[in-house]
Amino acid sequence: MKTKAAVLRGVGQDFEITELDLDPPKAGEVLIRYVAAGLCHSDEHLRHGDIVPRFPIVGGHEGAGIIEEVGAGVTRLKPGDHVICSFLPVCGHCRWCSTGKSNLCDMGATILDGVLPDGTYRFHQNGEDLGGMCMLGTFSEYSTISENSAIKVDPDLPLDKVVLIGCGVPTGFGSAVHAAETEPGDTIAIYGIGGIGINAVQGAALAGARNVVAIDPLANKREAAEQFGATHSCETPEQAQELITQLTRGVGADKAIVTVGVVTSEVVTNAFNAIRKGGTVVVTGLADPTKTTIELPGAILTLFEKRIQGSLFGSGDPFHDIPRMVELYQSGDLKLDELITSTYTLDQVNQGYQDLLDGKNIRGVIVYDS
Repeated sequence: MKTKAAVLRGVGQDFEITELDLDPPKAGEVLIRYVAAGLCHSDEHLRHGDIVPRFPIVGGHEGAGIIEEVGAGVTRLKPGDHVICSFLPVCGHCRWCSTGKSNLCDMGATILDGVLPDGTYRFHQNGEDLGGMCMLGTFSEYSTISENSAIKVDPDLPLDKVVLIGCGVPTGFGSAVHAAETEPGDTIAIYGIGGIGINAVQGAALAGARNVVAIDPLANKREAAEQFGATHSCETPEQAQELITQLTRGVGADKAIVTVGVVTSEVVTNAFNAIRKGGTVVVTGLADPTKTTIELPGAILTLFEKRIQGSLFGSGDPFHDIPRMVELYQSGDLKLDELITSTYTLDQVNQGYQDLLDGKNIRGVIVYDS
């Protein structure tokens, strides 16, 4: 079949809206019609060159939609099911899945190539194979994906809202709840209030943190953080350091979470200096993997027993955390609607990313015609 999609052909290029050929689902796969796709910063990393995938690639890894067709052997999903996609597939039986670390599933090793588990591609154009970002390619009207990337949800949920639960919400929420292990009474510092950071704020607040300090240079981001549970907000790390010292009587923050758009050595150092003895810095943001972005005094790390913790998908389990996030949304404890600053058509994807870079959006969402 044919599908309209936004394709990235190289570093520094804009997304190109074009028509592609799409293969039907093979064994263990499903055909999905996307209803909505989130504009996550990770796709901008591909365009900017911080992370270089296999080009050309269909963008988008935060998606929700309706199953149109299922391949052989698929029993968990059927046509008509509403699903949220996980940007990390979960096989359920590799070493990592079987030991409770499904966010590190071995199937995730090829998500930047966009190749499906059998090693082949489903998008094609003029004899050329195209991958889909994180095996999903949500910047396409339709896609053929692994059943291991789709979590069934109630049909009455607004897919254009719960789409955010595919990446940004559990990544930020889990950074605070799972990776940072926020406890009641904690003081939590969060560096960077975008689509991930704002949900780290939500997670820390729901976990019972006494102080949630949001640090971002943009006033609209700081204001949003306070609406989502931040008790304090600061424009600069220096202001945050002074405030945290006052709030904790000189002890320091219990945990610091780094969710800036591009991680630098400076921001990690600021977070490291802000935490107390035995405290933890969670690094969730991304940067060029070939560059050194953490450089810290080893003696302080040792003598104060501070800890640096990386976090992927909020260190959670997609097949457990996505339904739990849905339940928190349904109960009114988790805000989703308020996260969406602007909606776009697929043709407006480049404008959506420009708005992200200009600091206008907490989260932009592409909504497809029904």
